[in-house]
Amino acid sequence: MNSTRHYARRDALRIGLGGLALGALPAAAQGGLKPVNIVNTASNTTFALQELLKQQGYLREFGLDATTLNVGDGVKLLGALLSGASDICLLSGFGQIFPAIDKGGRFKLIAGGGILPAHAVYSRNDAVKTLKDLEGKYVGCGAPGALLHQFMVAALRKHDVDLKKVQFVNIGSSADVFRAVAAGKVDAGPSLIDASAELEKYKVHVVAELWKEIPEFSWQGSYTTDMAIEKKRDELVRTLAAYAKLYRFISGPDSREPFIRAYTTAIKQADPAQAEIQWRFAQDNKAAYSVDLVMSEERVRYMQQLNVDTGVQKTILPFDKVADMSLARDALKLLS
Repeated sequence: MNSTRHYARRDALRIGLGGLALGALPAAAQGGLKPVNIVNTASNTTFALQELLKQQGYLREFGLDATTLNVGDGVKLLGALLSGASDICLLSGFGQIFPAIDKGGRFKLIAGGGILPAHAVYSRNDAVKTLKDLEGKYVGCGAPGALLHQFMVAALRKHDVDLKKVQFVNIGSSADVFRAVAAGKVDAGPSLIDASAELEKYKVHVVAELWKEIPEFSWQGSYTTDMAIEKKRDELVRTLAAYAKLYRFISGPDSREPFIRAYTTAIKQADPAQAEIQWRFAQDNKAAYSVDLVMSEERVRYMQQLNVDTGVQKTILPFDKVADMSLARDALKLLS
């Protein structure tokens, strides 16, 4: 049975994602399901998409018996892959794999995921109306090189903000950042767009919509280890195909009710308005998800350059050293 395990932030401990719906499938009839271990992040969006994947039965459709582990940060993601406890990560920022590869880690980026940053920059400070207003202010994000920090650096630089005049504060997850903004502990910070359902409640406003500010920034990718590619290539390709079908479904108009049901099932006491915002984002931005899986060299280079500019990576590595898109192309053949 496909299952999901949660070992992340406090909210994640309260979420129980059960096994995928069982059904009579050709792959099962021809010799059983293949096991695959997935590791993902622990955001609301991730939990909702995993629940939708479960409800639609896509993993079993491609002959997989999947177990999913959710963790709270990039270090744990890489650790799960390196230890062999997990085979593939699909819904995560991936900037951390490049410096890891540069240091000898045998990782590969193998597909895209959620591409456009489904985040906005929020503030409770009435003096903060634009990104330029953040000079001299405190900005909540993650550690240098972490996804939320990269978001802010990329967006601020586009508006010629002097980064030396910005006080970055390592808060943690996007949910933690929003709470810090709402409490007035920082002047601004990035969080997922579903937080915009609570603007009036917490007296915060949107400063910038990051998917519009930095569309060249790739939010999520799928990655694995060289060892997993060698030993479990078929399982990885099938997993990518299942997720590609998920991305195509959420991008289409028939997914509204299933996604809202998945969101409110996965996230206890969730406001359906939050689910509606997430779903509408996928409808209004057809490039939001990597429906064709293959990530371009241009996007990979941009993410590496951002690492170099922020000092977490020494130099840009060759595309074939950090990425292998042949698995994504094989997955697309399964879909066709």
